[in-house]
Amino acid sequence: MKTTTIDWATTPAAVWRRHRSGLRVIRRLDPIKWEALTGIERQQQALARNTERFLSGEPSNNALLWGSRGTGKSSLIKALLNRYQDRGLRMIEVDKDDLVTLPEIVDDICDLPFRFVIFCDDLSFDVGESGYKALKSVLEGSLELPPENVRVYATSNRRHLMPEFMSDNLKSEMHDGELHPAEAIEEQVSLADRFGLQLSFYPFSQDVYLQAVDALFPDVADREQLHREAVRFATAKGVRNGRTAQQFYRQFAAGDKSDH
Repeated sequence: MKTTTIDWATTPAAVWRRHRSGLRVIRRLDPIKWEALTGIERQQQALARNTERFLSGEPSNNALLWGSRGTGKSSLIKALLNRYQDRGLRMIEVDKDDLVTLPEIVDDICDLPFRFVIFCDDLSFDVGESGYKALKSVLEGSLELPPENVRVYATSNRRHLMPEFMSDNLKSEMHDGELHPAEAIEEQVSLADRFGLQLSFYPFSQDVYLQAVDALFPDVADREQLHREAVRFATAKGVRNGRTAQQFYRQFAAGDKSDH
C-alpha cells in the first residue's frame, strides 16, 4: 500500500506498517477529548498555539514532549488530533524502528492539501542506533528544505532522546576558559535541538492528581472517601500521574460509585 492510496479527505490518521511496506488507516481512534486532560494546561496551550500556527500556514516548530512517564504526553497528542482534524490536521504514527522510511513517507504527502503531523511515540535511541539520521533530515532538511505541510511531534522520557553517560562529560574539555562538550554530548544535544518546541512533563502533585481523579468521577458524592482510596492506590503504585488516575478509574468505576 502506498500513502497516496489513502483518502485523506475522510481519514484523519494512519500508522506505518513495516511488513506491508505502507500505511494502514487507523479505524478506531482514541476518543480522548482536549477538555478531559488535567494538570498539563501550560503544555496544552503551547502545543495548541504551535499547531494553530502550523494549520494557518504560519511559521511553526517541530515539538518534543519529554519527561516523566504517564504524565499525559501521548494523551495530549491524541487529543490534539481529535480537536483539530476538522481543520485539516492529519496524523501519521511511525515507530522508532521504522524511521528509516520517514523520507519516503514525507515524499508521498508533501504535495497534498493537508497538514500532517508525524507522531513518534516514546522516542529514544541507544548507542549505535542510526535511525535518528533519517529523522534529522525530515526535521531540518538537507539540500532540500523540509516540506511546509509536515511537522514532527515526538514524546520521550529522555530530554535529549539519546543516552547520557558520565564518561561523556569527562571527555569534555576547557579551552581558554570555554567549555567544549565532548562529541558524544554534541551528538545527543543536536538531535533534540531540532525540535523548536520542547515541553517538559513532571509527576503530579497530590492536588493535581486528585483533580484528575475528580474529573473521572464527576458523580461521586463522597469526595473524601474517593480521595482516600485514590491516594492509597497511587501510594501502592509509587507514582502520581494521569496514567495512575486512569488506572484507578478502570479498577473502581465498574462498582457502585455511590459507595465511594
